[in-house]
Amino acid sequence: MKIERHPDNPIVVPGGYEWRKVTVFNPAVIIDNGKFYMIERTAGSLTPCKNFLGLLESEDGVHFTHVKDEPIVTPDMLGFPYGSVQDPRIVKIDDTFYLNYALRPCAMSYYPTGRGVPERSIPEYPDGWGEQEGHWLTRSSILTSKNLIDWEFLTDTTPLDINDRDNILFPEKINGKYVLLRRPEEYVGEQYGTEKAGMWITYSDDLIHWEEPKLLAKGENPAWEGRKIGGSTPPVKTDRGWLVLYHGVDDDVVYRVGAMLLDLDNPEKIIARTHNFIMEPETYYEKFGYQIPNVIFPTGNVVKDGLLYIYYGVTDTAIALATVPLDELVDYILNEPEN
Repeated sequence: MKIERHPDNPIVVPGGYEWRKVTVFNPAVIIDNGKFYMIERTAGSLTPCKNFLGLLESEDGVHFTHVKDEPIVTPDMLGFPYGSVQDPRIVKIDDTFYLNYALRPCAMSYYPTGRGVPERSIPEYPDGWGEQEGHWLTRSSILTSKNLIDWEFLTDTTPLDINDRDNILFPEKINGKYVLLRRPEEYVGEQYGTEKAGMWITYSDDLIHWEEPKLLAKGENPAWEGRKIGGSTPPVKTDRGWLVLYHGVDDDVVYRVGAMLLDLDNPEKIIARTHNFIMEPETYYEKFGYQIPNVIFPTGNVVKDGLLYIYYGVTDTAIALATVPLDELVDYILNEPEN
């Protein structure tokens, strides 16, 4: 099983517009009416690092151009003039696009060091922004759209008093319910069944009211996922289960990718999961970048002609593409060779 990096990587880079001149990364991607659409996370500055979402399109999934020269989603639109909107994931159910995103009500300032997570500081904002602890926590929410350009707020999917990102909808209802992956960082300790932040799953009848989440998976291989894990890309339905890519972080803050298959009718049941990572930082653009070294972070995947396109952020700096035959990846997860 070989995952192929595209030779044109990174396929989307910063520049062009003020709101994306510093960094672009962690995109949502979907195919609609035969065309690839990408929603990129961008920043025009790191001090503060206010993030926006921009829309691009492509005929081949490799060469993307902007649909609009301005963001389609800004923190200001959502009522947070000093905030940051982050890490979109997208699915389409019936005729509606659903966009999961993370939001920090007040953006921090980042100072990259070339080693691990950047140093950070808390800016001073007017009008009381930043005075509440919750202004610096990361919540997750859902937007809806009919055309990928005009978005409306639907609901928050997490409590507002914890850090909870990597919220990802399944692309269809299961047993009549919407299904959502979460990664609540504070749900750790004996009462939660995991010592490090893990992946949780929850259900809803209406997308507004969500059941208490259940622990789905936690880090099992300390060699590459000892610090935390979280969902990466929207689940892909295969005849042998829901394919879910996830990220694992080790104690040196290196981000790698694993994969699991969930039961089609009971997604709480893990059919198979890779013990070892399937992707790790290898190329220069995955190891060295503007913000955080040694990061590959998939947030979008689509299937075309049996090929899985994996879109991932690299070093919080640019966007790359890798592909693998879907059946080969599923076979590998079910039959991973022992080391």
